[in-house]
Amino acid sequence: MKKILLAIDAIHPDKNALEFACYMGRLTKSPVTGVFLENLVADQKRVLKKAYGLVYMDWEIDEESSEYKFKMACIEKSIDLFKEGCTSRGVSYSIHRDGGIPARELIDESKFADVLIADAETSFYKKYEGTPTEFVRDILKKSKCPVIIAPETFDAIDEIVFAYNGANSLFAIKQFTYLFPQFNNKKLSIIYANKEGEWPEEDKHKLEEWLKGYYTDLHFEALKGRADSKLFDYLFKRKNMFLVMGAYGRSALSRFVKHSHADILIKTVTQPIFIAHL
Repeated sequence: MKKILLAIDAIHPDKNALEFACYMGRLTKSPVTGVFLENLVADQKRVLKKAYGLVYMDWEIDEESSEYKFKMACIEKSIDLFKEGCTSRGVSYSIHRDGGIPARELIDESKFADVLIADAETSFYKKYEGTPTEFVRDILKKSKCPVIIAPETFDAIDEIVFAYNGANSLFAIKQFTYLFPQFNNKKLSIIYANKEGEWPEEDKHKLEEWLKGYYTDLHFEALKGRADSKLFDYLFKRKNMFLVMGAYGRSALSRFVKHSHADILIKTVTQPIFIAHL
């Protein structure tokens, strides 16, 4: 892996997300690109302008206002914090400052990255949105590379958990495996939930055969019952894990990820979550 993106609210950067991004950078020997997002559209105000003898209304940013200057000072402080954090952890870095509409800018950046790390609470609205925010939901649905939801706190990764449900999750599993061979010696749990509580034998056999080429410690588990509740119960008890799942708002897991259960998962499970979709 060669490029990790870290989504950063330029005004209110998240220190835990930075710490996790630096951990991943050290682990994979990859530089971290800090994408400092500014919602410049929200800063624009209506002003009267005159051209060719006509008066008209337009939108612009008052760069001489005390509010704007304070904001720029905050951004410079955030950039210094990012530089210091990467340097002190021995991680090479680069900096991108993106103005405009944050989600649109970040999705465009994701076209040219291996993975994108984001904090679930990143928001560019003044009111509290809860977790995950509208910005993060948009990124999860439209990102052109896999997304990692950064953990609230982080100690270590002792176990990888693959939430299996077919084609979309298999794509995520492959992406994770190819991007992070550094985790191949960790305990790997592959979970599948259905009303029978049994693995489809053909799927299990073929998946096990493929995974054995990459991982050394495999554990297949079948959960009996609804995928949403059983998956949540299983994950809620785990510590020091890395969850891998596919299809945000799409296909088989969409009933779990698309509505309130996904919000509860992202909000409650404090471990990192890797999401990728076809």
